[in-house]
Amino acid sequence: MKRITTILLCIAVGLAVLGVPAAVGAVTGKLEIVHWWTAGGEGEALDAIAALFESLYPEVELIGASVAGGAGTVAKGVLQTRILAGNPPDSFQVHAGMEVRGHILAGVLEPITDLLDPAVFPKAVLDLCGYEGEVYCVPINVHRPNTLWVNKEIVDELGIAIPTLSDFDVFVAACEKAKAAGYVPLALGEAWTVNHLFGSVLLGALGPDGYRGLWDGSVPFTDPGVTLALERMKTLVGYANVDHAALSWDAAAQMLVDGKAVFNIMGDWAEGYFKAKGWEPGVDFVWASAPGTRGSFILCIDAFGVPKDAANKEAARAWVKTIASIEAQDIFNPVKGSVPSRSGADKSLYDVYLIWSMNDFATSELVPSLAHGGVLEALAGDIGDIINIFVTKPDVAGAQGSLNRAAIDAGL
Repeated sequence: MKRITTILLCIAVGLAVLGVPAAVGAVTGKLEIVHWWTAGGEGEALDAIAALFESLYPEVELIGASVAGGAGTVAKGVLQTRILAGNPPDSFQVHAGMEVRGHILAGVLEPITDLLDPAVFPKAVLDLCGYEGEVYCVPINVHRPNTLWVNKEIVDELGIAIPTLSDFDVFVAACEKAKAAGYVPLALGEAWTVNHLFGSVLLGALGPDGYRGLWDGSVPFTDPGVTLALERMKTLVGYANVDHAALSWDAAAQMLVDGKAVFNIMGDWAEGYFKAKGWEPGVDFVWASAPGTRGSFILCIDAFGVPKDAANKEAARAWVKTIASIEAQDIFNPVKGSVPSRSGADKSLYDVYLIWSMNDFATSELVPSLAHGGVLEALAGDIGDIINIFVTKPDVAGAQGSLNRAAIDAGL
């Protein structure tokens, strides 16, 4: 966390002068936070908000315990080990939804409802951050996982129209054209990114109502829409790089930067990565809704909570109170490639993509994320295992049967 740059520190101090609330009372000691933001764009965004926090609470030593691994796949295991050992960090990153619900029901987190103003957060967001009327984690952003990222130079070369790519059949035709020209059509990464992709494919095949129904048991996994999703998934994986299992999400995104691949279906943390690599939105890269998902917004919300057993609870509460402020969210999200989870954003600070995402967030059907804590964790894990087997042995009927059994075992 001490890699904060002078520029970011000056920005933070400047914001404090311009009206960020001053720290109240003396908060001292060490504050350890666990997170998984290590890729380009992510680390810079956390540095920015850390600089703000340290300008407000100069007597606190902020220690960022970063654990590399996309979507927190490694960090969550490390965190669980520490929690079981009775040694949790003072605060930790968590996905809002069923992921944080697990920590709440296990008695790990304490309520922090008093640290934020519920009037400035959408009810749909706070519902994912709490339980039985109490809030247990503060949302710092909203990501949109169902985004199609596009290398603009290549699609211009191939004569592919961007907005039409949200139609699945048009997208497949574009992949064929890219493949014929010698490019990898679809950049894909490790196991969790495969499950991430499948979430968008499910949404596109079932629509928002049918997709939601999978997670509350009102739509069975035997539904024809799931069959269609598996058939589409088989098609898409056929256009992906064969070494995807060995690549992290950012290594897959780098394939677009290097001009090796044309498309990538990934959350908009990819935008922060692209910008960190010197790409300009609308010039070097463009975007559209993931094929079949126009009008729907998959929610991926990063948040931080305060464990009941935190060693420095006072500093942890100061941390989550800080990230609830619009000042903090307005310096974090433009760098991270996400939008604020609350109202009051200064849109002049956001680029053309993020304004597009803000507008989509305000007008689209909001649905939970399969790969990012929105649905039952055990079911999401089982689906991930099934789909990663499926991409190597694409048996539609067999995979659908396995998905249905996993849902039944999960109580749906």
